Amino acid sequence: MIRFILGRLIKAVFILLAILVFNFLLIHAAPGDPAAVIAGEAGAADEKFLLDLRARFGLDQPLYIQLWLYIKGAVQLDLGYSFRQQMSVAEMIGDRLPATLLLTGVAFVLSLVLGVTAGVAASARQGSWGDTIISIFALLFYATPLFWVALMATLVFSVWLEWLPGFGYSTIGAGYTGMAHALDVAKHLILPASTLGLFFMAIYMRMTRASMLEVSRLDFVKTARAKGLTRSVIQRRHILRNALLPVITLAGLQAGQIFGGAILTETVFAWPGIGRLMFEAINQRDYNVILGVFYISAAMVLLFNLITDVVYVIVDPRIRLTT
Repeated sequence: MIRFILGRLIKAVFILLAILVFNFLLIHAAPGDPAAVIAGEAGAADEKFLLDLRARFGLDQPLYIQLWLYIKGAVQLDLGYSFRQQMSVAEMIGDRLPATLLLTGVAFVLSLVLGVTAGVAASARQGSWGDTIISIFALLFYATPLFWVALMATLVFSVWLEWLPGFGYSTIGAGYTGMAHALDVAKHLILPASTLGLFFMAIYMRMTRASMLEVSRLDFVKTARAKGLTRSVIQRRHILRNALLPVITLAGLQAGQIFGGAILTETVFAWPGIGRLMFEAINQRDYNVILGVFYISAAMVLLFNLITDVVYVIVDPRIRLTT
């Protein structure tokens, strides 16, 4: 296990380096630069002012030198300096990352638990009204655009019913501490986490249902029935455990995609995470912030994939990990 983890970490370093180079070249290929945006907002977009800004930000140097300096800093976890916010990118991401991890973590666990539970319930009642209703809701959540769900959830539960706060991380000016602060954050978390988790819950439900039905037709399940085991024992110990492997594979891949969905969710609900930070940085052409968010997101995706491989062995000890 340790040898496998070390091997994957070494590969992850080279993958991160390739992602870093690709994103750097891709972003710098886009038209415009931070100096032009800042000069335009300052109303002083003459050539001399632009040249001074580019020299100050290091944008006047050849592209390969800028790339080398950025890679050299990224290896030391120095992600550069924000042109617009006038502060370290690593510090900005460090301030926003906990909020994104909280949102995506809760949404991931919520979608996985509810999706697997609904999938098991639907497979146990194949062809019944319960199976049909669960499948219809899953298809509805899967087909509905995320931004529309976010807007409707805010309109219904925050504006009309006034049950839940629709924006922000916590109540501004409330001054809560301790458990009161935790409960306030949890209350603000309900809408964005539920909205983000609904789409992925539908995917896990459909995957679990299909996998459960496939495994239930295998010979070892027929043998378990012939031995006189109860239906609940067969479902839990024989079918579900084997049916979870493709669900775990999908969950590991989807965990990285939740970060992408968090950009839209954080923007709609004004959640102060790195998704919203990247959205603002794109509008402001703040290259270093965009690259920093890409860098951290790629690292998180690689970490999730490693965790998925380790969970495989826990769920099914027959699997052997190889580098």
